[in-house]
Amino acid sequence: MSEGSTFRDMIEKGGKFEPEIGRYHLYVSYSCPYAARTLITRKLKGLESVVDATVVGPHYDLKLAWPFAGPDPFPGTDRDPLFDSNYLREIYLKAFPDYAGRFSVPVLWDKKLATIANNDSGDIIRIFNSAFNHLLPQQYCEVDLYPATSRKEIDEINAWVFDMLNHGVYKAAFAKSQNEYESAAQKVFEALDRVEKILSTQKFLVGDQLTEADVRLWATAIRFDVVYFGGAFRCNVRRIRDGYPAIHLWMRKLYWENEAFKAVTRFDHIKITYHGVSPVGLSFVLQVQRLTGIIRLTL
Repeated sequence: MSEGSTFRDMIEKGGKFEPEIGRYHLYVSYSCPYAARTLITRKLKGLESVVDATVVGPHYDLKLAWPFAGPDPFPGTDRDPLFDSNYLREIYLKAFPDYAGRFSVPVLWDKKLATIANNDSGDIIRIFNSAFNHLLPQQYCEVDLYPATSRKEIDEINAWVFDMLNHGVYKAAFAKSQNEYESAAQKVFEALDRVEKILSTQKFLVGDQLTEADVRLWATAIRFDVVYFGGAFRCNVRRIRDGYPAIHLWMRKLYWENEAFKAVTRFDHIKITYHGVSPVGLSFVLQVQRLTGIIRLTL
């Protein structure tokens, strides 16, 4: 489910996409870790009344992509309020009829220009962090997930967390040889070991302030034991809950002390997508694994 970003326009004053209340609509999935990042940031920044959001269903269709509540009336799934679409694929094709890429979430839709402004979760997090500040109450303006004084450190952490962990679990899942799988899986646990060391001495990844680095890591960490440890991913050397006490404590505190993290964590959606019928190509992954004879990693 690694992110396939094609649309990278930013929302900014004086640009093509001006920040305005009610102009933008966010399409997301509770199942997708990349989409979850944007939902968490939206809530942390108090943007619920500025940017509307619609949640797609967990039963992913390999041809039609994510369903809305019409074809998939799963609890927590919404109907498309803009076009009454059945599948997210239709949203992409409304903007670009000849589009032939991946129909991924998140999608930030511009109602005024009737097009997709952005579908990159990293961009959308940054947009939400600052683009609408002048429209928000002071308490939310002061929430800064990408502070200027810490950007270099945040960027460095984001880079290796993405490569080794966020995307690393998918490298392990889609490996086509034993060596390729072992290399990817080992890096997953190297990254977890590195995170554990950081969180053993401080509250967040970057000192004592919650930043986007925590948001980006959380979306993978909260899914690790449920999804990535077993099944097609086979990142099964250690679970977080009994193998990484500092990470586990960090996760529990975010979940129980910050509603933004708890509210978007729907394990029912996550389990259906990853363990249901033909979830996001994982049936193909399992077929590849059977053909290649890849076995679990042992360290």
